[in-house]
Amino acid sequence: MKRLLMVLAGAAAAMAQDTILIRNAHIHPVAGQEIPGGSVLIQKGKIAGVGVKLAAPKGATVIDAKGMHLYPGMIDSATAIGLTEIGAVRETNDTNELGEYNPQLRALIAVNPESEHIDVTRANGITSVMTLPAGGVISGQGALIHLDGWTWEEMSVAPSVAIRLNFPVLAVSSAGPGSRSSQGYEDAKKRYEEQLDRLRLFLEDARRYDKAKRASAATVSPDPKFEAMLPVLSGKTPLLVVAVRERAILDAIQFARREKLKIILAGVREPGKALAEMAKDKIPVILPETHALPLEEDDAYDSQYTLPAELHQAGIKFAFGSFDTQFARNLPYQAAAAVAFGLPKDVALKAVTSNAAEIWGLGSQLGTIEEGKLADLILTDGDPLETRTQIRQMFIGGRPVSLESRHTRLYEKYSKRPQ
Repeated sequence: MKRLLMVLAGAAAAMAQDTILIRNAHIHPVAGQEIPGGSVLIQKGKIAGVGVKLAAPKGATVIDAKGMHLYPGMIDSATAIGLTEIGAVRETNDTNELGEYNPQLRALIAVNPESEHIDVTRANGITSVMTLPAGGVISGQGALIHLDGWTWEEMSVAPSVAIRLNFPVLAVSSAGPGSRSSQGYEDAKKRYEEQLDRLRLFLEDARRYDKAKRASAATVSPDPKFEAMLPVLSGKTPLLVVAVRERAILDAIQFARREKLKIILAGVREPGKALAEMAKDKIPVILPETHALPLEEDDAYDSQYTLPAELHQAGIKFAFGSFDTQFARNLPYQAAAAVAFGLPKDVALKAVTSNAAEIWGLGSQLGTIEEGKLADLILTDGDPLETRTQIRQMFIGGRPVSLESRHTRLYEKYSKRPQ
């Protein structure tokens, strides 16, 4: 009996540690109306209650957040965090592999939980990222990870969210000012068509493999590359198609229609007339940084700043990705810059929270403050899209997370330097 009581007491203590009540916060659920002076109850890593004057369960940790704002943690929808540390040092980069077609490669298992970029990015309110492989035509499988955990297994939210496709581009170099070599164009076109043919052949081979496996699985030797493509062919897993300019975007859309594939466009900077086709097929988009120069000399100076508003007006769902590691921490400011150029403020917030979660098929787990979702939350002293706002406290999967980083450690070190 004594041993049973000890076990029950231990279980009760563990439950108390897993139970946190945040009260008196100005809650921004994203999914609904703001709740001034509201409370959020966290139990077992998830949101167990949202409302006003929620009662604290016995033994729960109570946090008084009076004067602070509670938001869902932000999501970076395209980065290489955990896969690369120092760009100029090859040994610290694990994003590329040999070969053009590597759908079987998983970014998740290469994630380094000790990366300095994780703490720095997390300290600015970003709780999750979509980390992506690179290189080749089909780079591999991107993973949605939490920016907290001792191992990549602990960090994993969804191990295989999408497969990255770097869509072939018809690239033509100019022979000189105002001129273009016709031979150079023909050579470039030939290379482009050959790349497309190889991509089509790879998909056709994957379909043959699928068909043969369905007919007689016992006689088919497993092929990791084709196995990885089966969820793509069935429409369960999308292709993340990197296409920047109008022509590449239109070609990618036509390719997806012809092959009957589900796609998400990434890196879009100059959609042009492709905007209507994107809206027609309801293709979501992962936008790159807004703090960027125009692609062409005669483009409008603010073309990158106004692009998010153009997508919103066209009815296209989009999210923001840093497409970077070093400056991934600036994700909220990329969204904020678009607000000054016509994007509604609430849409900008959704682009780094709920839209991102929904695009990656994780809308039931992340992106808003609602019962049943993972408790990825940030307590701030203001709007998280504003540069002057400070993140005061963070929870990832219901766990309080340190906001210390290499930046804060260096600040503390040098602020105490003898004069």
